[in-house]
Amino acid sequence: MARRNRRRHVVPGAEQGLAAFKAEVMRRQGYAVDPSRPDDVKYEVAKSLGVPLSREGDNGNLTTEAAGHIGGQIGGTMVREMIRLAQEQLVKQRQP
Repeated sequence: MARRNRRRHVVPGAEQGLAAFKAEVMRRQGYAVDPSRPDDVKYEVAKSLGVPLSREGDNGNLTTEAAGHIGGQIGGTMVREMIRLAQEQLVKQRQP
């Protein structure tokens, strides 16, 4: 049975912007990212971490810990970049 993504973005329509941001951030980290399919970067991350993530969708043997390593690598990198950008904006606002 296919699992539906139930996450909702706070800003409606932000999906494309977040996908582009993910693609750019992960590309800068050295991962091969197809800008038209940025979610596929999870396979590159899994490979680099030695996690056996299947593209065929049968990942029932994947542990929660292993999945967390993949998602943490991607999400953590994105959050660090968002914080860096926010700090940069604050510095610019404070300059006369």
